[in-house]
Amino acid sequence: MALKKQLCKCFFCSLELQCSSLASGVTKHKQFFQRQFDCVWSVLELAKIKQRNKKKVHFFARFRGWIQAVATLLTNIHLPNFLNGSLNRGKEKYACVPGLNCYSCPGAAGSCPIGAFQAVVGSSKFKFSYYVTGILILLGVLLGRFICGFLCPFGWFQELLHKIPSPKLSTQKLKPLRYLKYGILLVMVILLPMVVVNELGMGDPFFCKYLCPQGVLEGAIPLSITNEGIRTALGTLFSWKAFVLLAVILGSVFFYRPFCKWLCPLGAFYALLNRVSLFQMKVDKDKCVSCGACAKACKMDVDVTRQPNHAECIRCGMCMKSCPTHAICYQYGFGDLSKAKEISTEKKGA
Repeated sequence: MALKKQLCKCFFCSLELQCSSLASGVTKHKQFFQRQFDCVWSVLELAKIKQRNKKKVHFFARFRGWIQAVATLLTNIHLPNFLNGSLNRGKEKYACVPGLNCYSCPGAAGSCPIGAFQAVVGSSKFKFSYYVTGILILLGVLLGRFICGFLCPFGWFQELLHKIPSPKLSTQKLKPLRYLKYGILLVMVILLPMVVVNELGMGDPFFCKYLCPQGVLEGAIPLSITNEGIRTALGTLFSWKAFVLLAVILGSVFFYRPFCKWLCPLGAFYALLNRVSLFQMKVDKDKCVSCGACAKACKMDVDVTRQPNHAECIRCGMCMKSCPTHAICYQYGFGDLSKAKEISTEKKGA
């Protein structure tokens, strides 16, 4: 009888242990699945937050790539000319386009402002290009380096090259090279065409002739493909310019827009007016949490919280996309920046 009681007691103890173990296992599984659910929920929530933040970023910043593509197309709208190797010679060619785009490009709708400036400065009839200078100042005051970030075909070309998978190199330690473009603007674009002239009093367009890679990319190469006479005339100068273009292409794969940062005289001119242009960046100090995300995101090596309208800022909007508190926005207007008309990055009522 005692043995039977002892066996029953052992049986119930074993059953109790098994039930306890089973309950413990169910609890652990429940906790595991709860964690998995919470993790999935967190990922979905983060995705929703990211999507909402994306919608709050200004239209220009969200669709900048498309705007650049459309601007390039409109700047080179005469596409059939690429097939027959001819140039557009319409009256609209006298007007300057805002970005760096070669006059000799078969599809060009207008003149390059740097090329037009040198052509007038280097001619025997004119001493200074008031018309082109006025256009450049007007564009610089209205938009500043927004033109570099949104409307320049060669800038977009460099950005496309930079998307090629490769190690990306920082230009933080190369900031002194920024000042090269100002020297090129002063010496090659202004002084040399005015000073170095032939017996007829005409000067060469030194920048376009000896340094500009856009002329080879858009002019010499397309025209030489369809025109045998041009192909046979290519010589040492073309080889040098092709080398410059190749260097820019390779540099753009590893560095972000190296020509824009270091060599472009048009970018240098717009940079001089960037601080006073009507299209500017604004940082809301009340929203800013000094996290540094904007400075890390900027590929032009600008800290927008310290200098919102730095000469190197091309208004690309990468800082706006990276800001977790939406403290950065575009603004456009006259007079005091605090009273300017603000282009809000948030919809009304959001």
